[in-house]
Formats: sequence, C-alpha cells, structure tokens
Amino acid sequence: MEEFIVDVTAHNAQQVLIEESMKRPVVVDVWADWCEPCKQLMPVLEKLAAEYAGQFLLAKLNADTEQALAGQLGVRSLPTVMVLKDGQPVDGFAGAQPERQIREMLDKYLPAPWDIQLQQAQQMIGEGNLDEALPILRQAYSDSGERADIAKQYAAVLLEKNRVKDAEQILGKILMADQDADYQQLLAQLELKQQAADSPEIKSLQQTLADNPDDQEAAYKLAVQLSQADRHEEALETLLQLLRKDLGFADGAAKQAYLDIVKALGAGDPVATTYQRKLMTLLF
Repeated sequence: MEEFIVDVTAHNAQQVLIEESMKRPVVVDVWADWCEPCKQLMPVLEKLAAEYAGQFLLAKLNADTEQALAGQLGVRSLPTVMVLKDGQPVDGFAGAQPERQIREMLDKYLPAPWDIQLQQAQQMIGEGNLDEALPILRQAYSDSGERADIAKQYAAVLLEKNRVKDAEQILGKILMADQDADYQQLLAQLELKQQAADSPEIKSLQQTLADNPDDQEAAYKLAVQLSQADRHEEALETLLQLLRKDLGFADGAAKQAYLDIVKALGAGDPVATTYQRKLMTLLF
C-alpha cells in the first residue's frame, strides 16, 4: 500500500514537502500536544488520508519539536493546515474546520473517489477480473450520481456477464446527450443478447410452465437453466414462486440453489439484496 501519513521532521522535510509534492498533493498539518483544536482536527485529516488511500500525503508536523521548520513555513497559529503542490503552498486554513469544508478544499486538487474506482475497475477488466470489477463499478456509478461514462462501463461488464436485464436498466437511464457511438454499440450488444437469451431448453420449459403453472419440477429445471444463462433475477423469481408453494422442494435443493445464486451475485448486489430480503420474509 502506498504510504499516506508521515511525521515530517527536519531530516525528511526536503523529501516530504518538496520531492513528494511534485508527485501528489501534500497536506501539512502543523499541530502541538497542548493545542485542543489540533486534537479535534487530526482524526478528521487521518480519516480522509485513509479514505483517499495515497491520493495525497498527510504530513504531520509537531510545532514544538520542529519549531524551526514551522517558522520556515510561516506558521503563526495552531492548528495550521497547508496544501503543497510542486513544492509550493497552494491552499490551506488556520484553526479546526468541519470535514465538509476540508473535503471541498481537497476536491480542488484530487480526483473524485469514483474516478479512482473507475480506474481500479478498468485495470481489473483488463486483467479479466470482471466479477471483482462489477461491485466497484456499481459503487462508482451510484456515488457519481450515475455519470454517463461510468454507466456505459458498468453496462458493458453487465452485458459481458449476460446480465441483460440489469444492463438494460442502466442503459435506459442514459440521457440523450450522452447517447454516443459507445452507447449505440452497447445497445446493439443488448439487442443481440436479448435475442440469444432464450435457449430451446428455456423456451420449452417456459411453455411447459405456461401450460401447467403447478408443475414444480419444470419450474425448478427452468430456474437452473436461467441461472446457467446468467439470468439470475429471473431464476431467483422462479425459485421464489416455487418455494412459496413448497419450501422443502426436492429435499431443499431449490432453497440451496436460491442461496447459491444470491451468494454468487455477491454482497451489495441490488438483485442479491432484494431476493435475500424476500427469502427472509418467506422463512420468518
């Protein structure tokens, strides 16, 4: 992990304040043991440094033990916070500030968290780790207020995973102004996937179930086929209807299949969360 909090002293000041600020913003927190507002401010800065995980370096400078250094930086009161870029102070404040204002200051010099998440996800996609990229993209999509470029990347991975219905929902929210060539390409992929979604086995079992809605064996087989085609939501809905009629169907195989699909979707997946809740309602 990249280092994101250091104590700055006369020995490492050149490296921390000058050299490091050429690579990323350095936030200097000048504090002292006797200073009460310093004690309120430092945990907030440490929390932000951990959250941004190396996007900026938090350099903590004790004004009592490093008086000369604090003097060189022109510190007149404590706490003092300054942002250094390319060896120069570009921003800062004196006194304790609320977290919201500190975030607003940092946002001027740092990429947004969702941009970092998008980069992480793209790296994972490049390595073929779509299952790991998916929850990160879902988070970035949500946190960014459903930004169009993230939406397209998210939909592309959903399509790759054959989660056609989910991809359709995401693409359906993209505004006209953002419906570019990438969007059109994703739409074409979606239509192809929709046409190919119904295998002969699925069509046959759907017909059997339409003719005889009480055929539990057909319902179970259909759910398995849908699950294998990565049509997880439809599989879960089919199994849920089956479990409502017979909770112990096939010696618990239907319930186990349901739990397996939810687990495979992963924690935080909206479909998994919804159907986990529906099963709990059924059980209790």
